[in-house]
Amino acid sequence: MSSAELLRTIVARLEAADVAFMLTGSLAAAVHGAGRATMDIDLVIDATAEQLRSLVRSLSVPDYYVSEEAALEALAAEGMFNVVAVATGWKADLIIRKSRKFSITEFRRRQFLDFDGIALWVATREDVILAKLEWAKRGGSSRQLEDVANLLRIGAAELDHAYLDHWLDELQLRSEWRVASQMRQAE
Repeated sequence: MSSAELLRTIVARLEAADVAFMLTGSLAAAVHGAGRATMDIDLVIDATAEQLRSLVRSLSVPDYYVSEEAALEALAAEGMFNVVAVATGWKADLIIRKSRKFSITEFRRRQFLDFDGIALWVATREDVILAKLEWAKRGGSSRQLEDVANLLRIGAAELDHAYLDHWLDELQLRSEWRVASQMRQAE
């Protein structure tokens, strides 16, 4: 099973369980033109406990490893849980949509796009940038900042700068933005 096959399966199972979702992270950056090798799939989901139970049941052993307990704990904590394709080790991180204002706005703005022959909901370029800046701030990852710099190289002119400015201030991400912008200009 390839990562594309895992993504196709997870999307089909999310839709069957009536779970709203959006692709985010490095694969969403790839949809927007800034691809890099990655070993996992990041999906933000908005689900009820019953929808999660249905999803977990649909991803059964021996093909997939997923814990219903971890899924329900993630729901309660607005955290994340994993689905792993046993045969290949490919992993999908299912991230519960947070109840904060940015996360609600980001989820509403998602776009229905085609990625590698898979029709799915994807975070906008601006929201991928903001999410990656947040990950960089939390973990100090230069890889996240490199992804942002690549997204800026590809299409800074098409970005909604008013939207970005608002959330850069609201989420206190100006420092990370400056670093990514400098990285963009350095190449």
